[in-house]
Amino acid sequence: MTSVTLPPLFSAQDAQGGDPFALAIAAATEGCDAGLVIHDLAADTLRAAIVFAPDVPLAQATAMLPICGVGIQNALGALAPPEVGVHLGWDGTIYVNGGICGALRIAASDPVDDMADWLVIDLTLSLWPASDEMGLTPEMTALYAEGCAEVSAVELLEAWVRHTLVGINAWADGGTKSLHREWVGLAHGLSGEITAAGQTGTYLGVDESMGLLLKVAGNTTLIPLTAILTRPV
Repeated sequence: MTSVTLPPLFSAQDAQGGDPFALAIAAATEGCDAGLVIHDLAADTLRAAIVFAPDVPLAQATAMLPICGVGIQNALGALAPPEVGVHLGWDGTIYVNGGICGALRIAASDPVDDMADWLVIDLTLSLWPASDEMGLTPEMTALYAEGCAEVSAVELLEAWVRHTLVGINAWADGGTKSLHREWVGLAHGLSGEITAAGQTGTYLGVDESMGLLLKVAGNTTLIPLTAILTRPV
């Protein structure tokens, strides 16, 4: 069993080959403590999910998605070679040197009076390519194919949680201002016409809750992060 060291208030649980996202949702539904991190560190893929207990309305708590995105970018910034570029899609897609390398997903309990009992953020990151024929899927990549072979999955998981905690504390103390500034500097593909959550329009920006603003058929449309809440299939 892999030993993982996390900051105080976080606890690690090995998924033992299971789906961390599904396991985290099940544990949250049963009332587990916030800070549970369920992980599966396979040879080719890092998968992990964190359980949160929001104390703000769900529309605000979904900021955990970009916070966790900035957290993985900062973790890779500390561990990977300096020439490795990490960027973030609004929907949680993670890009390494321009190629899709993984994704973040978000799930939450059904809110009552806008408050959710729990929220789960799931991380999947490709370590080794699924195939030696990477030219067949040029839009996809893997961490070790981008010069990060010295980055261990355990170190990366630990660094992700640490950097995410820093982001959570900054958000709790000062709102989304610093998150907005940092995330916008890392954003990928947010220019011109884009499609998100089934809507296609011209990118205008993100609002104070990190919702996506698009101009659709001449009208400004807000797509909140709650629009991409999902559950494992």
